[in-house]
Amino acid sequence: MIKKILLALFAVVVLAMIFGTEDDHNHLTCVNEISDGGVAQASNIEKNIPNFTAKTIDGETVTNQIFTLKKITVVNIWGTFCPPCIEEMPELGEMARTLPTDAQIIGIVCDASEDSAQQINKARQITQEARANFVNIVPDAQLIKFMESIEAVPTTIFVNSRGEIVGEMIIGADVEGYKDELKKLLKN
Repeated sequence: MIKKILLALFAVVVLAMIFGTEDDHNHLTCVNEISDGGVAQASNIEKNIPNFTAKTIDGETVTNQIFTLKKITVVNIWGTFCPPCIEEMPELGEMARTLPTDAQIIGIVCDASEDSAQQINKARQITQEARANFVNIVPDAQLIKFMESIEAVPTTIFVNSRGEIVGEMIIGADVEGYKDELKKLLKN
């Protein structure tokens, strides 16, 4: 009898380990999943984007040199599991099409990895349907480590041409807020 109970307990633990690891976005919470009605608090985020070499959802190689192309880059960290992230994607696509020449927007798909073809395909589908035709990055190990301080998605940060994080981080879907912060940063 005890042997059967131990065997059943072992099976439950093994199943929990197998199915518990399906969640690729680890610690990240979608902003609308915050149960106490409060707003996610920003953790201390690094002051610079780390050096990275990653792929886009379309398979192109991209490095931190992408930031040197513009004065300010709007970096939207989002997940394919997050309804507010998906809902703001058409607005982000429109924003990307109307940005001034000294600005750009990129996305980092927090729940995608080189080994997650399903998540990459889902991200590609979401961005195509939303006409969000800007660079979306599948994070490499350096970007994954950088995102450890991000508690909720969408989170949007602003990066200057030297890869330094500038301005105010915005947690939650707020395209108008992104535009306002970008305008302030471009004036400097």
